[in-house]
Amino acid sequence: MAERVLTRVHSLRERLDATLAAHRNEILLFLSRIESHGKGILKPHQLLSEFEAIFESDKKSKLQDHAFKQLLKTTQEAIVLPPWVALAIRLRPGVWEYVRVNVNTLVFEDLTVPQYLQFKEELVNGSGNEKFVLELDFEPFTASFPKPTLTKSIGNGVEFLNRHLSAKLFHDNESMAALLDFLRMHHYNGKTMMLNDRIENLNSLQRVLRKAEEYLSTLPSDTLYSDFEQKFQEIGLERGWGDTASRVSEMISMLLDILEAPDSSTLEKFLGKIPMVFNVVILSPHGYFAQENVLGYPDTGGQVVYILDQVPALEREMLKRIKEQGLDITPRIIIVTRLLPDAVGTTCNQRLEKVFGAEHSHILRVPFRTEKGILRKWISRFEVWPYMETFTEDVAKEITAELQGKPDLIIGNYSEGNLAASLLSHKLGVTQCTIAHALEKTKYPDSDIYVKNFDDKYHFSCQFTADLFAMNHTDFIITSTFQEIAGSKDTVGQYESHMAFTMPGLYRVVHGIDVFDPKFNIVSPGADTNVYFPYTDEENRLTSLHPEIEELLYSNVENDEHLCVLKDKKKPIIFTMARLDRVKNLTGLVELYAKSPKLRELVNLVVVGGDRRKESKDLEEQAEMKKMYSLIETYELNGQFRWISSQMNRVRNGELYRYIADTRGAFVQPAFYEAFGLTVVEAMTCGLPTFATLHGGPAEIIVDGISGFHIDPYEGESVAEILIGFFEKCTKEPSHWEAISMGGLKRIREKYTWQIYSERLLNLAGVYGFWKYVSKLDRLEIKRYLEMLYALKLRKLAEAVPLAVE
Repeated sequence: MAERVLTRVHSLRERLDATLAAHRNEILLFLSRIESHGKGILKPHQLLSEFEAIFESDKKSKLQDHAFKQLLKTTQEAIVLPPWVALAIRLRPGVWEYVRVNVNTLVFEDLTVPQYLQFKEELVNGSGNEKFVLELDFEPFTASFPKPTLTKSIGNGVEFLNRHLSAKLFHDNESMAALLDFLRMHHYNGKTMMLNDRIENLNSLQRVLRKAEEYLSTLPSDTLYSDFEQKFQEIGLERGWGDTASRVSEMISMLLDILEAPDSSTLEKFLGKIPMVFNVVILSPHGYFAQENVLGYPDTGGQVVYILDQVPALEREMLKRIKEQGLDITPRIIIVTRLLPDAVGTTCNQRLEKVFGAEHSHILRVPFRTEKGILRKWISRFEVWPYMETFTEDVAKEITAELQGKPDLIIGNYSEGNLAASLLSHKLGVTQCTIAHALEKTKYPDSDIYVKNFDDKYHFSCQFTADLFAMNHTDFIITSTFQEIAGSKDTVGQYESHMAFTMPGLYRVVHGIDVFDPKFNIVSPGADTNVYFPYTDEENRLTSLHPEIEELLYSNVENDEHLCVLKDKKKPIIFTMARLDRVKNLTGLVELYAKSPKLRELVNLVVVGGDRRKESKDLEEQAEMKKMYSLIETYELNGQFRWISSQMNRVRNGELYRYIADTRGAFVQPAFYEAFGLTVVEAMTCGLPTFATLHGGPAEIIVDGISGFHIDPYEGESVAEILIGFFEKCTKEPSHWEAISMGGLKRIREKYTWQIYSERLLNLAGVYGFWKYVSKLDRLEIKRYLEMLYALKLRKLAEAVPLAVE
């Protein structure tokens, strides 16, 4: 057998030159077609379409199977400025290179990030504009920090960081001393925890721990801490190690192991058990944040559900840990949102509201205000920016008064919530967690380079700057999926899109964020199991709601709540539920259904989205409503289709999923892009077979063909065929429906529960709290850089956003 020889990996430039030498004429023909498009940006599908068009008649062309085609598949955009064509090539997630080629001379040139962005800016500014441009570069501030390099490590930041910290502790006495200082710093309401002043150094700590371990071995494992509290206090140990002898012994044993020979898993477990998090503040300013009668209102959807499910689960885990730590402390969680005096029938005008399903968690509402007074009405999430600085100052006063001190962890949600969390964390010196939910830059293609076309409506120059500020300020970032961070093989991740971009006239970002940064962690949410549970759970089914649901689905009455009727009630139902906006693509689902006679013959379609009971103020929703009416009329959908206005009763919505499952139907999530896909998790938790977009998080939630199905919303005919294939197979093999249903339930139990989420979040708070403590000196430089970015750019951009007119 021939011996395998390792060879050098050729650089991108070498591969391009080799391809050019071998296929000069073909590449010239291709690039000429690209150049003929004229000045502009071409996307991957356009590049591949041009390539395929050239060689469609010449199937034998060697270039068809050549590396050049593979290179094109990794090209995310081409900038055409005749005679030049520049390519942004994504070799793998988070790793990019840039080249340009002169079509006349067929000479390739490597480009640096600033050179590529400057070239791209010529689309807007024209050539010859050599004025000074502000370049933002965050790389120098993290260059000395450890980072993984493997794609599979992206989103597993805490695991990498634990390995680094344990190695640092092993080799560095200063770091071990920092661990001692970290254990000494824990207090609550003036009471010392963990260690007192009797322990002066690492030697005395080890000596005391061995003495304590020996003593504990003589006690029954269930001996309460109070029985030996005084003895421990005399040798330097305070409350916080555990509530029983066995738990205290476990903690002491872990710390002794860390002091002797630290390893990453022990370190993470130990840091997660240290009493650190008693008071949590969660920021979500925009929309109508309330517990009833708000879902479906503008800017009010999955994020509200996420937080209201997150908080009771987080409180339960905090209570469990505090008890096991042997402490008598009542935790507090405060959700901070905006107070709306014009609450339109909701509780959004109440200052303080207790969270359902929790004992110690509340919603605290703080109004937006200016010098002229309090803003009374709802405003879009794109218009909040001029209010955020004053809002954050007011929030700081409110929460410190409410908690009688500082919180231990601040969690931001979405762009403006993360900005507020950053400003609060900066002011109070508290560990910060960022949850983006959805970064708008990837939703609106080319919204950075052509920002002036978007700014009047969306104010993206302000929002993208706020996102950049928050993601670099935060201590750790939670995402629901890998795709949020670094996309997939073929698509760019939401955070990845912030690595390098330009907003002409403002600044260019040559290094905005590194997707390999260990601050990134994938922590997926679940669904509230009190509301969403399998349709087979007959004992808990809410059959008393069935008459209401039947009225909603099948009544012959058409009104503002439901439009069109379903004539054949025996057919399975395809069901979808989302906000009525362009990205959610509900009208796209209706259109593909309308155009497929076979699908219409097999199933009914029910869409829940938009609110026809009142006039919408949202421009996108208005446009989608107009399109929906047009589809109903053009394709004569009445009889097979039901359009239901947004439903705000979550409990009834849970039973609605199960009722659809009773019809042997399916849930379809047709969004053009979905950061996570909470409705996908809800449907699967109820046992409803689910078809969801492959663009974004649902592609990770669903294992295609086993726990559901992936669909491409850009390929309507293909989606229809997938649905037809499923329902035809279910007709022939009823067990197929049940197999997919059970596959979905199994997937949820393994990965998507709030209990798993809460345990993970509190462990992260422990590890990153320690990392923040030991690396505080290293972060001073980036702190100053961010202060300048805020004061000199972001504040001015926010002030330029028009104030709302009452």
